[in-house]
Amino acid sequence: MKDEKEIRDDEIRIIGNDTPPPQPPVRRLWGWIAFGLATVVLVIVLVLAIWNVREVAQPDAETYFEPQPAPAATEVRAPQQLGQAVDSLADGFTEVRDTTINDIPLRIYIPHNAEMTLHVGRLDKRDTTIVYAAQAADIRRDNRKIVGAFVLRGEPLAWGLSKKGYCAVIDGRITVGVAANSPLFEEATERGGYFFRQYALVDNGRLVENEPKNKSIRRSLCDRGGEIMMIETLSAESFHDFAQALVDLGADHAIYLVGSTSYGWAVDGEGAQHEFGVENSHLPRYTSYIVWRRK
Repeated sequence: MKDEKEIRDDEIRIIGNDTPPPQPPVRRLWGWIAFGLATVVLVIVLVLAIWNVREVAQPDAETYFEPQPAPAATEVRAPQQLGQAVDSLADGFTEVRDTTINDIPLRIYIPHNAEMTLHVGRLDKRDTTIVYAAQAADIRRDNRKIVGAFVLRGEPLAWGLSKKGYCAVIDGRITVGVAANSPLFEEATERGGYFFRQYALVDNGRLVENEPKNKSIRRSLCDRGGEIMMIETLSAESFHDFAQALVDLGADHAIYLVGSTSYGWAVDGEGAQHEFGVENSHLPRYTSYIVWRRK
């Protein structure tokens, strides 16, 4: 009998098991790509389904046991103007009003038919165009120069961000605010305007705390519903209590003006001059003022 292991010349024998030969590398790559694309499509479908559910469930739906009440209509009202109605053709003057907030006596100065600018150097009390004047920026004790950024008729006299409160007067428009950097400094320089910095007291109706804790006569420049006014205390107060009184008065924005015994005055509708502080003829040359003059 012929040996089964013997191979005839006319036979082809396949040696090995039934496992198919390995696929070429290219076919395996395309398989992985197809699997990856299918996975991405599945993830996108799931994300869209979840997103649609979230969007539908987001609004507050009325329930059977706890129906949601309809939102109450709210009306936003501007604060009532403090200043009196004045004929626009009348001579400029400063309205002087006294009030008390939180047991703090306040005096309010509201200019009418007048424009605000800044001034550096000694003021002439005989200037009949002035209806209000008060010191504006602080002065350094060491070199007696202005503290913080200051622009006078488009000319920068000082730079610095030590105080975040600011006031800009550009083309007759007064802006009181709080910011570490304000583009109004550059705009005042380019457009021949005015700019100075001081302590911030009120920012968007919120009290701003300040480091000095002593008590003194306090003054401020305020924007209350678009009405610009100056307010001073008639008693020595802390920064905190003064700022809180301004908030309760309805101030939107307020910055500090030099207080204590610094000198200034206002001229009322009868032509009477109301002086505050102590007049001093030996002030540094860079002493600055906000000045309201008749139009």
